[in-house]
Formats: sequence, C-alpha cells, structure tokens
Amino acid sequence: MKLSQTRADKIKAPGRYGDGRGLYMQITKTQNRSWVFRYEVNGRERMMGLGACADFSLEEARERARLARQLLRDGLDPINSQRKTRAKNILAAASAISFREAAEKYFEVHSVKWQNKKHIAQFHSRMNEIVYPIMGTLPLRSIDKAIILKAFQPIWLSKNATAARTLSLVKMILDFAKASGWRDGDNPAAWRGNLAHALPKLKTKNHHEALPFTQIYDFLKKLENEPNHVAARALEFAILTATRTGEVRLAKWDEFDTEEKRWCIPAERLKTRTHTGKDHTVPLSSRVLDILKGLPRDDTGYVFIGTRKGQPLGHQALDQVLKRINPDVTVHGMRSTFRDWAAEKTTYANHVVEMALGHAIGSAVEAAYRRGDLFSQRVGLMNDWARYCSAPQHSATVTPIRARL
Repeated sequence: MKLSQTRADKIKAPGRYGDGRGLYMQITKTQNRSWVFRYEVNGRERMMGLGACADFSLEEARERARLARQLLRDGLDPINSQRKTRAKNILAAASAISFREAAEKYFEVHSVKWQNKKHIAQFHSRMNEIVYPIMGTLPLRSIDKAIILKAFQPIWLSKNATAARTLSLVKMILDFAKASGWRDGDNPAAWRGNLAHALPKLKTKNHHEALPFTQIYDFLKKLENEPNHVAARALEFAILTATRTGEVRLAKWDEFDTEEKRWCIPAERLKTRTHTGKDHTVPLSSRVLDILKGLPRDDTGYVFIGTRKGQPLGHQALDQVLKRINPDVTVHGMRSTFRDWAAEKTTYANHVVEMALGHAIGSAVEAAYRRGDLFSQRVGLMNDWARYCSAPQHSATVTPIRARL
C-alpha cells in the first residue's frame, strides 16, 4: 500500500513503512524520521539514505528513489555513485580556495618548527614579491604550469637562487594543498620531468668565498680599527672559533665556562643539516677569552649585544663589518679559511678538524668508533689557529750564497 503525505505525517510508531519500488519511510525509537531506498547488488541488500523527512517531502523522496533506480539500470551502485558525487563536490568547493589562502595555511601548520626568524621573514617577502602578484588570488584548481612559468621566468636568470628557493616553497604549498584534499593531479611546480624542460638549470655560484689563510693576519689587524666594536669583536670571535654567524650572534653567557676554557653551543642552535645532533663544545684560546672579557654586558644574557635594546647583534652585522674590509669574501667563507689552513699547515687528522667545525664525521661506522668529541685534541688545534692568526706571515727570502762569502 503506497504512502500518502497525510498518512506519512500521522505515523508515529518506530518501524519501516514502504511506499513501493524500494522506497521506505523509516522511524527510529528516538523518532528520527528519514527516507531510505532499499535495493540489492550481487545478492547483497543495501540501504541508501535519501534524506530526513523534515527536509524532503514524499514526492521529493520518490524522485530521489527514481534517480537511484535509474543508476541501477545503468549498472551502477547508487551508494557508490553518491559517494563519488559528494567527493567531487567537496573537491570543487575546496579548490575554490585561493593559492594565498593555501600558502597561509601551510605557513600556519609548518612555521612552528622553523627556528630561524630570517626564514620566516623570507617566506612572507618571497610570497609577496614573487608569487602573490601572479597567482595569489587564483583558485588552486587553476594553478598550472603556465601560471608557474609566468611567475618565475622573468626572474629565473637575474635572481636564480631566490627564484629556485621560492619555487621550492610553491611546490611544497601545492603538495600540502593536495594532501589537504584541496586539489588533485600532478604538481605543476615539480622540477624533475616538468619545469626542468622549461627553465635552465644554472650553475650554483659559490656564495661562501674564502679568504686565503696567508692573509688572515693582515685582515685581523684591519679589523682592530673597525668603529663598531661589538660587531668587530663578534667577527673576530667567529673566525678564531671557526663557528657560524648565527651561533655567534645568539651566544649567551651561560653557555661559557671560562675557567675550563670552553663554550657549549646547544644542539638546537646548530645547523641541523651538518651537525651531529648533540651540543657542540668549542675550545677557547687565550685571545678568545680576552675578547669575552672586553665585551659590554646587559641583562639579556646575550654575549654580543645589538644596537636595539634587549636584542643581540643583527643578522647582517658581521657581514657589514667584513664587507668594509674585504667585499670579496663572506663570514661563512672564513670557516673554509680555517679548514684550508688546517689541511696545509698542520698535521691534525681530518676528523679532528671536522669536529672543530661541528660537522658529523664520516660514515656511521666511523662515527661509532669515535663516540667522544676529541676535545683535548681540538684544544691544541684552536690554540694553534689563534697563534697563526696573530703572527705576521713573511714570505721566504732567498739569499745568494756568494753574498755571504
């Protein structure tokens, strides 16, 4: 017996009431009322929800059941088809999200693990300057290879390093969007097999030019006359300890034991790509201890105080001092200066020098045999380096034998 709207509205008892051809009104014990469509696929009974009675009338439920029967006649499972349709609708709604919205969500999720404030600032500046003007307002579904090339081709040759890093960010944002269900398909910012055929791969310029170690004495003599006392001493400190700019800038007094002549750099402040995952202990030569004694102090705990109250030296402070003396070298390149000196002028083993630089040594097997930090050997190395830096380097003079006769 078919239902009528009036009869359907009057039924209160829990149960399932048929309208014919697989359509039922279902009432639960809690008086939830809904329309369901019963059908079989391969001998298996399936119940497909057609919506709440409060949302759909009997006539509307009959039409929805008719469409389900139509799918059955076409050899399709109505429930599976319904799920696919919903998934497409969700993707369509999600793909309306703009690239900028996806980038901001990516930043919100991933920036919590970025410890370097410079990297955080660079993310925003690169997005604002390079990416957002071209694709910021575009929906994710419309980001394709042509859009990527429009953003990056104009700067690929003139600012290749920045462009390459920014392209990598865009790729990660689009991968994040796909993982979040906001887009599907291949990543148009992928390099291999994609942009590699459209953008030339340029040779990477060495941005860490090193000073020849024979010139280090003259360099440090010029450094003595620099007007920015704290930045100049920080640069000298970095050179004599063979450490990185960030490790020096953010150094704190509680990391130093001047009695034991050592500086313990916490693992979280070390460069994660190359260090061992442990704190790095640096031997302090007499000259380094003198530098520390001559520094001003405040209540921040930073060893090298910046010009802004409560802040350490700025990111570019050491580099600015260096460029005034020698614009052709970099602060990081001074580590190579130390490395070259150790290789050519000393007999210290390679792994001792690598440990002095805070590098992980050799293979896992080699590291297993050297569980210590070789501190005592590195004391000699760093003291020898400090002595070399403080001694003028004279070229050899050849005196003819006959001149002595």
